[in-house]
Amino acid sequence: MGMGGVYCQSMNETRTFTVRPAGFADVETIFGLIKDHPQELLARPVSDIVQNVDRFLVCEGEGQILGTVSWAILPEIGAALQPTVEIKSLAVRPGCMRCGIGRRLVGAAIEHVRLLAPSQIIVLTFTPEFFRKLGFREVPKASLMHKLYMGCINCAKYDSPFTCPEVAMALTT
Repeated sequence: MGMGGVYCQSMNETRTFTVRPAGFADVETIFGLIKDHPQELLARPVSDIVQNVDRFLVCEGEGQILGTVSWAILPEIGAALQPTVEIKSLAVRPGCMRCGIGRRLVGAAIEHVRLLAPSQIIVLTFTPEFFRKLGFREVPKASLMHKLYMGCINCAKYDSPFTCPEVAMALTT
């Protein structure tokens, strides 16, 4: 986390930005960033973002929020023998993509999540190459039944979690 200059080819400039924990003042911007990516991300109600704001990071540069990411602890029945955390809601402002912001956000989220000592960190993504570069590997969706039950089963975008084009990936910690 912290400051860092990134050369952004799409803007032909170097930007300095900070990755920091989100606060309540960031909720509306986070909501808008997620909403700006309807094909890649499930919308999250403002109330959900408020209740989970302590599980969001934002990337700030030049006085504005350029991206966000969050995580969720997936439930287990009984003792947490295989605790799993999902990284989700990774969104970068249009025009700021391919500038290293997503990589910094996911890296910072992994740092936070690793403090919890989960057995794995998962993502469901339309951009597996991005996550592969960060050490994630593809896994069968059936291996993430708790995720499918908790989130995917309520998704209105696809008929079935198993026909959804998102790729399931995991990072062993």
